Amino acid sequence: MSSTATPPDGGVTGAALHWRALESLYASAPVNRLFESELTVTGEGSARIVFNVTESCYHAAGAAHGTIYFKMLDDAAFYAANTLVTDRFLLTTAFNLHFTKPVRTGQVIAEGRWVSGRKRVLVAESRLVDAEGEEIGRGTGTFMRSRIALAGLPGYAAKLGG
Repeated sequence: MSSTATPPDGGVTGAALHWRALESLYASAPVNRLFESELTVTGEGSARIVFNVTESCYHAAGAAHGTIYFKMLDDAAFYAANTLVTDRFLLTTAFNLHFTKPVRTGQVIAEGRWVSGRKRVLVAESRLVDAEGEEIGRGTGTFMRSRIALAGLPGYAAKLGG
């Protein structure tokens, strides 16, 4: 008799299982009920969020408020960095962003990419691209390992079968 457990999701193991659990963690966050968005971890050190900008995101002048830019840039960079950390939840310690073009409605893609660091502090960058393929914003963040175990977070653990 084998003592090897069958992993959930049809045999997904290792890094891919961690990535699917991160996607589940993103989907479980209460704040993400406010935004029509979906995270896909596209590989080690990279993540992609597809979301739709609607009038509910507007500031008084009729375009997306900067909070939506920040949220999606931060999330894409954060999840790109957290692909490299399998035991702890990361925390954003700083984030610089640049707005390059306003957006009113439509699909926007946030692309995150790990840049450097693997031990205590990680650096990742992200950019936003509108439906026409034009960059509308970019940012760089620093992320630090927290004391929060990923496996202890229900959205993450659910994907691991825990």
